[in-house]
Amino acid sequence: MNHLLFYCRPGFEKEVAAEIQDKAVALECFGFCRIKDNSGYVIFECYGAEDADKLARRLPFRELIFARQMLVVTQELDGLDLADRITPIIEATATYTLCGELRVETPDTNEAKELTTFCRKFSVPLRQALRQAGKLTKEQTHRRPVLHVLFLANDKALVGYSYTNNNSVFHMGIPRLKFPSDAPSRSTLKLEEAFHVFVPQDQWDVRLTSGLNAVDLGACPGGWTYQLVRRGMMVTAVDNGPMAESLMETGQVKHVRDDGFRYRPAKKNTYWLVCDMVEKPARVTHLIASWFLDGLCQEAIFNLKLPMKRRYQEVEHNLDMLREWLSALEGEFVIQAKQLYHDREEITVHVFDQRQLTRRLSGSIQ
Repeated sequence: MNHLLFYCRPGFEKEVAAEIQDKAVALECFGFCRIKDNSGYVIFECYGAEDADKLARRLPFRELIFARQMLVVTQELDGLDLADRITPIIEATATYTLCGELRVETPDTNEAKELTTFCRKFSVPLRQALRQAGKLTKEQTHRRPVLHVLFLANDKALVGYSYTNNNSVFHMGIPRLKFPSDAPSRSTLKLEEAFHVFVPQDQWDVRLTSGLNAVDLGACPGGWTYQLVRRGMMVTAVDNGPMAESLMETGQVKHVRDDGFRYRPAKKNTYWLVCDMVEKPARVTHLIASWFLDGLCQEAIFNLKLPMKRRYQEVEHNLDMLREWLSALEGEFVIQAKQLYHDREEITVHVFDQRQLTRRLSGSIQ
């Protein structure tokens, strides 16, 4: 087999396929996508003998919007003997280099979730067998590829590998976050996941530190504001609706009853701009661009609500518009977009100026 496998949110297989076709052609790798609606994964079958591995190395995973994970699939094992599933998996890895981690996974579907307990238990003897076969390091290491076994049924699995410098660090591509009991809404997990995905943890003490000023547009009841407050930031929450009293009692939140599309701060001292308003993508994109064009923020995270059809094309159109608007500024703007696990019919976008951030990290900007 010479395939590339992508995990995704069930129902977004066509978006993944459209995105991968675009990216693969740009790298002169050709093939076709095999998709099944609501399966939670997409298989890209490459025509070239080495193209799957080439894409796994050269296609930047961080730039993919709808894919949760990317790996090379080398074997499809069907009709596995339930009394011995380990031996065929070991044989399927015969040509593999030494791997540093094993992940036994399932697609993110209700049907596949029934295999979750089995996968967790099965990983223990499989890990031991792979180590005895010389295919897995004794201790987990990020310096070697990850070996993946994706179970589609209890007797069917896909075996493959991913590169640690170009994959998701999370099991099944899903960060496991716990909902804070004192958060005002579950939307808080979207911003927390965005921080985990977009901001390297070794930079949190600079980019997500206490004392920074932030603005939350469309803040009510305060799910996103909660994430900023818990990190010690001073937040201006803009919304005509009510904010959670627990947030107002912290003394870190100033509630401005105004339309998020009309509000502008009096001072240019905002570091983070966040926005989760339900509005047409083009209008939100223009709003965020205007804040950067007016020098009103340094980093932004916002959501774009997606239409029912041509979702990938809509996303690309809005990101292209954002790039065009920001090109008028003297900066090196980075735009990252991802459909996060906690997103639904939407994607999350992160924008920042790399030059300005570099100076900040070096200590030039306080």
